[in-house]
Amino acid sequence: PAGGRDRPVSEAEARLVSLVAARAALAVENHAYQKELIASERLAALGPMAGMLVHDLRGPMTLIRGWAETLLEGDVPPEETAARARAIVDAVDRLERMTGETLDFARGAERLVLRAVPLSLLLADLAAGIEADLPGLSVERDFDVPGGRRAALDVDKVRRAVTNVAANARDAMGGRGRLAFAARVEALPGADGPEEHLVIVLGDEGPGVPPEIRDRVFEPFVTLGKKQGTGLGLAVARRFVEDHGGRVELVDSPPGRGARFRLALPLGPPAPR
Repeated sequence: PAGGRDRPVSEAEARLVSLVAARAALAVENHAYQKELIASERLAALGPMAGMLVHDLRGPMTLIRGWAETLLEGDVPPEETAARARAIVDAVDRLERMTGETLDFARGAERLVLRAVPLSLLLADLAAGIEADLPGLSVERDFDVPGGRRAALDVDKVRRAVTNVAANARDAMGGRGRLAFAARVEALPGADGPEEHLVIVLGDEGPGVPPEIRDRVFEPFVTLGKKQGTGLGLAVARRFVEDHGGRVELVDSPPGRGARFRLALPLGPPAPR
């Protein structure tokens, strides 16, 4: 018949088809195994995460309950009531940040939601957001970006990455201090040659990162010796920067002169208006 075979399948052809089928089956099996392995590794990480999260949640929850019970006494002076209410709000903010970091880590990589934004407006918004979301930090701005330069970025992920680094700086400084926030557009090596990046450097006035954990500072559950927090803030920041194809690093600083983190986000060609 037209389009049919005039001869039976030879033994060599049968072996070839069998070999191709076996390799295809092996590839499918390997892919399934890799997905299962990644899922099992994430589940394995959730065990320690859950234990640490429960431990860290107890502190703020105990504080909230204690202050709330004192407010029920009815004879607390107005100024003391306000102070205790602020302590409750601060504890709730800590809980929200800790649960948010945990969810960000557990979700894994998600697709970017890109939108074109003027870099000058983005940087001003990031600095103002840090001061609003992290009371106690005074942001010193040093921005030098071309006027009118726009880029397509996932603004929410950039904001959360920068805020996580800033929150880590505030914790390192004991709750308050100055945060140096510098930003430039620089040409950095890329896969196809030099490529423009938005380079953000955040520096604090804390004690700096202990030498024994400098190589692990972006790993999950590394808390820089702090008594509170999930140890996921910098790990999530790195993930969000790498989602953009960028990189984040700890910059060398003299001992006792604070910590500086450098985030580099590739900009690509100028985004359309």
